[in-house]
Amino acid sequence: MRHAAFGAIGADGRIMAGAGTARVTLTVSELRRAAWTCSLGSALEYYDFALYSLASALIFGPLFFPSATPVTSLIASFATYFVGFAVRPVGGIIFGRLGDHIGRKKVLLMTVTLMGLASTGIGLIPTYQTIGIWAPVLLVTARMLQGLGAGAEQAGAAVMMTEYAPLGQRGFYASLPFLGIQIGTIIAALVYCALLFGVTDITHSWIWRLPFLVSAVILVVALYMRLKLKESPTFETIQRKVVEERESLTTLIRGSWRTILAGIGVRMAENGGSSIYQVLAISYLVNTMGLPGLWGTTSLITAAVIGGFTVPIAGRLSDRFGRIKVYRTCAILQAVTALPVWYAFSTGRPFAAVIALSIALGVTTWGMFGTQAAMLPEMFGARHRYMAVSLSREVSAVIAGGLTPLVGSCIIRWVATFSPSAAHPGQMSWLPIAAYVIFLALITIGTTFFIPECRNRDLVEQHDII
Repeated sequence: MRHAAFGAIGADGRIMAGAGTARVTLTVSELRRAAWTCSLGSALEYYDFALYSLASALIFGPLFFPSATPVTSLIASFATYFVGFAVRPVGGIIFGRLGDHIGRKKVLLMTVTLMGLASTGIGLIPTYQTIGIWAPVLLVTARMLQGLGAGAEQAGAAVMMTEYAPLGQRGFYASLPFLGIQIGTIIAALVYCALLFGVTDITHSWIWRLPFLVSAVILVVALYMRLKLKESPTFETIQRKVVEERESLTTLIRGSWRTILAGIGVRMAENGGSSIYQVLAISYLVNTMGLPGLWGTTSLITAAVIGGFTVPIAGRLSDRFGRIKVYRTCAILQAVTALPVWYAFSTGRPFAAVIALSIALGVTTWGMFGTQAAMLPEMFGARHRYMAVSLSREVSAVIAGGLTPLVGSCIIRWVATFSPSAAHPGQMSWLPIAAYVIFLALITIGTTFFIPECRNRDLVEQHDII
């Protein structure tokens, strides 16, 4: 028996994965395929997420919600962004329960298909000028379908890789699919950089549709790889050992409400911070401080590149020092950096904005994300893991992630009313927004003290960690 980057590897190239009664044998190629397959699904989800975020901040207002004032159009645009988050818990419950019944692989095929088709459809919707009120109606419908699929995609990827990973290295391997977040974000931002380069007004061109149509290509690749993926070995063990009826949503909430609340609480800083820095901050820099859209997307690319290193490092550190300690440390860093980061945004200096976003999003927020990959699945019992993780993730996504850009844009508009003739109306909104980031971080920090360390627990156990 020898040890390598993939854990304990025998002479026949096989790996012992899982824990306790869930230990099974996998080949190195099976583990690699699982990591790449889950990463591609996450890449598609966050390509769609980043794409819609950028479009909401930069172009959807005048295209689908024409108004007398740009700020009103922007608020309407962010309202559709919120709709996608509002339906995610529904998708999480529906697909999460299916994932606990019929398996992780089949559900991951469903969710990636739904997201890819919805995103491609956005690129085909006529604008308000062409079909009137039906344009925003179709956009909202496509956004809802996106949200339904996304509601269980990331949870499924986290559960699948946590159940695939070798014992003692779950944090690292479960974080690898989350690199798809950086991949998707970078692709979306690069596409927008290319579109914005040398284009004075992208809203008067068909070219804004191209990034959404690219979703079809990513979908085909992700489907091809997922069809070749084996079912989670731990799920197969659960199927043999747990033959009784799976839990309903009511039973799950009644028996696991404490753990679900803890899962929601720890995500407040991470999910809220992700939306604040990927959506609201870009909108603030471009629409309030007047930076060119190219600088907004450049900031996002830089942060995503740094996040690509942060995520697996955080996962590895959580294997060594524990999930809770690493997660809490990242949340504290987010709280400490909020004021200087948002002050840097308020200066309107491009390079300061790039550095600030790289720290806030690339290090603190995505540091929590990399740690969370294995932590949430380990918090829940085998019988309801997929649905419980989905519910915890997506309820927090509505509360912390979906509402944030809408609330933030309202704050900016409110602050702007006090200085309408200023060079940058709404500039001082950086202070209440930074305070909101700190508030979310404090919720997460407090929650971590109620969660026992869950590193390396037996994944076949049916009880929750709390």
